[in-house]
Amino acid sequence: MVITEIFKSVQGEGTRGGLPCVFVRLTGCNLRCTWCDTAYAFHGGTKYTVDEVFEKVRSLTGDGAARIPLVEITGGEPLLQPETPALAEKLLAAGYTVMIETSGERFVGVLPSEVIKIVDLKCPDSGEPGTFDLANLDAIGRDDEIKFVIASRRDYDFARDFTTRHALAQRVHQVLFSPVFADPAERWAGLSARELTEWILADGLPVRLGLQLHKFIWDPATKGV
Repeated sequence: MVITEIFKSVQGEGTRGGLPCVFVRLTGCNLRCTWCDTAYAFHGGTKYTVDEVFEKVRSLTGDGAARIPLVEITGGEPLLQPETPALAEKLLAAGYTVMIETSGERFVGVLPSEVIKIVDLKCPDSGEPGTFDLANLDAIGRDDEIKFVIASRRDYDFARDFTTRHALAQRVHQVLFSPVFADPAERWAGLSARELTEWILADGLPVRLGLQLHKFIWDPATKGV
């Protein structure tokens, strides 16, 4: 496997936001989202075996009552690497709760069913609309989450309509609408969380507002958190 970083932090997004978590960030992505905040994971990285990644995770999660039970496999796009399902299987067998963050451009059915899939479905302003594999709608379930990162009213309308058309709130554990966080280097603008909240409330959507907690705790440009 090619790994950009393995680190301990708190879960910054989703329904497990704020929980201690160990992250395995895989190198490489086949998409180029306008607002991507992990472009440093597109290239480079270090080669590890699945066993070496597992041992590094175990060293960070600790043992006994203080053990961190939550591990997230992220990227980049982790499903580009064929060893990812095997890593997930090994972590599950060791008793970890395993999450994976993916764009949904690759079929998530290759993963063990126990893996919690966080699918970041791309809106128009991402620059990568239409990349979601609709077969994934039948491969996700009640433990999984679908996230829309929203940069504009156009993105919101897309996310709202997709959520309604495909009855996402009945398919998955949670649908998340997350405003784009403004880039510290001013390469892209952010969307006001208040504005997005008001749109959600006006339409009465069964979705959860998602904020990137780690960008409030640390400087938004900080890596490895």
